[in-house]
Amino acid sequence: MNLRILWLLLVITLSFNWTHAQDKVTISGIVSDNNSNETLIAVNILFPELTTGATTNEYGFYSITLPKGTYNIVISYIGYKEISETLDLYENITKNFSLEESIESLNEVVIKENAEKLNIRKPQMSINSLTANTIKQIPVVFGEADVIRAITLLPGVTNAGESASGFNVRGGAADQNLILLDEATIYNSSHLFGLFSVFNPDAIKDLKLYKGGIPARYGGRVSSVLDIYQKEGNSNKFHMNGGIGLISSRILVEGPINKGKGSFLLGGRTTYAHLFLPLFDIENKAYFYDLNTKISYKLNQNNNIYLSGYFGRDVFSVNDSFKNTYGNTVLNFRWNHLFSNKLFSNLSIIYSDYYYGLNLDFIGFNWDSGIRNFNLKYDIKHYVSKNIKLQYGLNSIYHKFNPGEIKPSGENSGINADKLIDKSAFENAVYLDVEHKITKKLMASYGLRYSSFLRLGQDELNVYENDLAVVYNQELQVYEKGDPIGTETYNRSDILKSFGYLEPRLALAYELNYNTSIKASYNRLNQYLHLLSNTSSPTPLDIWTPSGKYIRPQILDQIALGYFKNFKGNVYSLEVETFYKKIENRIDYIDGADLIANDAIEQVILNGEARAYGLEVLFRKNEGRFKGWIAYTLSKSEQRTPGRTSEEPGINNGEWYITAYDKTHDLSFTGSYNLNKKWRINANFIFQTGQPATYPNAQYEYNGITIPNYGQRNEFRLPSYNRLDVSAIYVPKPEKNKGWQREWVFGIYNVYNRRNAASIFFKENRDTGTNEAVKLSIFGIAPSISYNFKF
Repeated sequence: MNLRILWLLLVITLSFNWTHAQDKVTISGIVSDNNSNETLIAVNILFPELTTGATTNEYGFYSITLPKGTYNIVISYIGYKEISETLDLYENITKNFSLEESIESLNEVVIKENAEKLNIRKPQMSINSLTANTIKQIPVVFGEADVIRAITLLPGVTNAGESASGFNVRGGAADQNLILLDEATIYNSSHLFGLFSVFNPDAIKDLKLYKGGIPARYGGRVSSVLDIYQKEGNSNKFHMNGGIGLISSRILVEGPINKGKGSFLLGGRTTYAHLFLPLFDIENKAYFYDLNTKISYKLNQNNNIYLSGYFGRDVFSVNDSFKNTYGNTVLNFRWNHLFSNKLFSNLSIIYSDYYYGLNLDFIGFNWDSGIRNFNLKYDIKHYVSKNIKLQYGLNSIYHKFNPGEIKPSGENSGINADKLIDKSAFENAVYLDVEHKITKKLMASYGLRYSSFLRLGQDELNVYENDLAVVYNQELQVYEKGDPIGTETYNRSDILKSFGYLEPRLALAYELNYNTSIKASYNRLNQYLHLLSNTSSPTPLDIWTPSGKYIRPQILDQIALGYFKNFKGNVYSLEVETFYKKIENRIDYIDGADLIANDAIEQVILNGEARAYGLEVLFRKNEGRFKGWIAYTLSKSEQRTPGRTSEEPGINNGEWYITAYDKTHDLSFTGSYNLNKKWRINANFIFQTGQPATYPNAQYEYNGITIPNYGQRNEFRLPSYNRLDVSAIYVPKPEKNKGWQREWVFGIYNVYNRRNAASIFFKENRDTGTNEAVKLSIFGIAPSISYNFKF
């Protein structure tokens, strides 16, 4: 019924606009960089007399329909010189713009007033954007610019600490984040167990993090969407840039295939600290390498094609007897087609793969596991009028899961080959997004997504009495694995279990005055894939598993309210948001759950619920010699798994307990100061509440063995985390804009050498015979130096 009403409203609105179309004209085109011909995302196209405008999409295209007349048009984009000219609009026209990058002086205003005005009015909220330039200025360990470290400085975003992979958004788990690189899913976002991210900052064109108010075109995860687009490459001339650091280096090459029409991009990174370990008689190795590629070609005015890819691998070995290899592989072919000046389409064919391998020569076997998917997407953007923009489309994903396979590594290993049962599924969706200017002060973004999940048949599936894969032992008062009473066999084409849900989305913005607005949003999302992990942050060994007969999809409902204001001619900006979200069917594990190489994972899983709520504040200084922001989050993240019957206590006695990624207080400061044309000083400070932990609260002896007794889950915390980082960027010849250009980056990570606790474990003191707590720290103070160049 709701779907019918939505379509009826759209038909009425479209009919009304069609009757007035004869008095209006459409201007559309592409906005690009005049140097590289790279298309630019989210450029503001403004018509001041009409107090209206548009922004370019992910491929630099814009379209807006206006009454006939003569108007001033202003093209504004951060870091580029503004274009302003007068246009006679009495017929439909195509108008492309090339923007010139601004050479920023100390007092130059880079963020323009009109650009901020448009953002204040837009209904989108809970969205953060970072440019590659901003990411490169943030001090990090070893001096390597890091995307994931950068977004953890934003409100509502944390991680599990130093050397922790993944990130957490608004109290959600790391597997609840949808991470996209050129629309392809990235399953593991970290190198070297969290020391580096998989994203090469030199190859990044645009980055957006959606924490709430997520548009209907996204789905499949319940916490956030990190949407990253790679550069297309310079189609005008050959260009190279890179950097050399203490333990890692990177290089990126781009240039024309057919000048002005086609381009290529090739980027690579690697670490090499392991090459020096033999000098110290250390046979262990730990390194990574990755490769970014992209080819772009303009067939004609209405058609463009893109082929992009990423390949990354991490290698960790111990004495050549143990070797761990893991990484992502993605490939994406896209075709842009312009049907008319109001209708833009994109077809994507995407392949994603995550591989995890172990070579255990000292035992005599190899272990392989992973997940891969094939994704077909078709999206259309319809610029109906200056007040209504539609986006609709569909996508279908085929998932294939390899939980694990054991292969003997030698003829005399004594290990038999074995394979856990493969799983597969289809995930499908159709969606409609509407951006609607209702009045001069009220704008709305609303949409609907229908997602379905078909769990396909597998070779063998356990059957349990009353479908209870986990049983409660009344005598011992513990949950135990259920004993199968039989098995069922399916063909691969059979549908083992199906799910289907409607996912409404709504966001509103009301302009109080020229510089102030209030916003509200609601969204529902479903997640059909689950990462099996009982650690505070993901590890490469964690396995993805699909929803099915015994594992239900996670269902999120989230609401958010926000207040947004610009001060003093947009020199300062303030964003305040509060949110509440609840999640049904959040996976929880029984005590002593064995997740590794478990072919009946349903025997250690119970479905529970989760909730999170909090307040986020982001205060920015956008202009002048000093720029930066202060971010603060006050939040709580909890989950519970009550008993399925009155006789069962549930997990943690069925009571709410804080999750492993709960951070009550999260404060960060990020700043950049232009000392002069040659020197720029950067700093960031972080304070966070300590990570939740479960410690033994007592012990007892049984047959001479000391056994610890644990209390409630996550009732303790690690000590609070805080750290100060600084860096200085030196440009020897800042006036040089051609030829070989270089800069030096000097950094100090953890300036005051704070030994933050990564974990606390307990052991017996051999001198006193008593148990004692021991703190494990990853990093103290860490200086770095790197040399960056381009030509």
